[in-house]
Amino acid sequence: MIELKNNPAGNFFLLAGPCVIEGEEMAMRIAERVVKITEALQIPYVFKGSYRKANRSRLDSFTGIGDEKALKILRKVHETFGVPTVTDIHSADEAAMAAEYVDVLQIPAFLCRQTDLLVAAAKTGKTINIKKGQFLSPLAMQFAADKVVEAGNKNVMLTERGTTFGYQDLVVDYRGIPEMQSFGYPVILDVTHSLQQPNQTSGVTGGMPQLIETVAKAGIAVGADGIFIETHENPAVAKSDGANMLKLDLLEGLLTKLVRIREAIK
Repeated sequence: MIELKNNPAGNFFLLAGPCVIEGEEMAMRIAERVVKITEALQIPYVFKGSYRKANRSRLDSFTGIGDEKALKILRKVHETFGVPTVTDIHSADEAAMAAEYVDVLQIPAFLCRQTDLLVAAAKTGKTINIKKGQFLSPLAMQFAADKVVEAGNKNVMLTERGTTFGYQDLVVDYRGIPEMQSFGYPVILDVTHSLQQPNQTSGVTGGMPQLIETVAKAGIAVGADGIFIETHENPAVAKSDGANMLKLDLLEGLLTKLVRIREAIK
C-alpha cells in the first residue's frame, strides 16, 4: 500500500486535485496549496489529476494536454512535494505506462467490472483504487476487489461515488461504506462526483457543489477512511467537471471541519 505522511493522529486521508491536468503551472499551484493545508491539519494527502479524460459526453469536450506531458507533470508533483499521486486509466494497455509516473492507479466507476483492466492494473504492483460503479451494490464490489487480489496484488482501495437515481441524479447510500469496509480494504468517499447531475441536454454534466460540505461531513461521520475531492482555483473556467468541483479557496475551511468530526467520533 502507498505510504502516507502526516498521520500521527489517525486522521482520514485525502485524494484531491483538479479533474484533469490542464497544465503544469495550475497543477503545481494546486498541489502546493493543498500540501500546505494538509500538513497543517495532519491529513495524509494524495494528489489527484487525470492525465486524460476518456469518458466525455461530446466529441468536442476537452480530453487532455497529451498523455506523456500530463503524466510528467504528475511525476513532478510527486518529486517536488513528496506526496503520492493518483490518476485514472481506461484500458489495459494504459496500466504499465501510467504506472511509470504515478503511485496509485484508479479504475473509473463505469469500468470497475472490466476484468482485463483490473488484472493489468494489478500486475503493475501499484495501489489500485477501484471506484464503485453507479450501477452496482456495495457488496458487489467484493468481486472487483477479488480480481485484483487474485491477480497478485493486495493493495486495493474502494471508492463510493454515488448510485444512479433516475436519469439525471445520484444518491449516496452511506450504508455502503461499512459494507465495503467489511472486505478489509480502505474505503473512500468521492464527494464531488457523488454530486454530479449527468445526462444534461447540453451534453455537459451538471452538479451541486453547494452540497459538498454536507456529503463530506456525513462521510466522515459514517467512518470513511478517506475523502476524494476534485478542486480547482476557478471551477467556472475548468475544462472538465467544473460544475461539481470545490473552489480551492474553500478547501481549508471544509477540511478543518472534517478533522473536528473525525476527532469527535474516535
